[in-house]
Amino acid sequence: MAFANYQRSVPEIIGDLFSQLTTLVRKEAQLARSEVSENMTSLARGLGLIVGGAVLLIPALVILLQAGVAALTDAYGMASYFSALIVGGAVLVIGLILLSVGISRLKLENVMPSKTVYQLQQDASVAREKASRNNERPRAA
Repeated sequence: MAFANYQRSVPEIIGDLFSQLTTLVRKEAQLARSEVSENMTSLARGLGLIVGGAVLLIPALVILLQAGVAALTDAYGMASYFSALIVGGAVLVIGLILLSVGISRLKLENVMPSKTVYQLQQDASVAREKASRNNERPRAA
């Protein structure tokens, strides 16, 4: 340290402490806002793509399902209502599986600013360590 012999007064040390603490809190808040904003932007883009894909896939799926019903009716000589029940039931099961997987992936942890939380935990750990080191120093009489 360049100022090893420099003795600072207690008010100077406390002033520096509050100044650095204020700066740290401000920077951590900026990091949290930035990270949440980034996560929300990513989420919004993903939802936009899902909506766009659904708009295009729904009509295509209906046409393919009608073709499946027609194929079962022609190939096996089934009644069209029975072919529609088989195709509809299979699509229902697949849809429910996809829905449950999608819901399980939409969790709060994906939006939470995990980097900021980790950094705050690290800052708290360093502060505790420094405070315990300062308390362990023998005091001069």
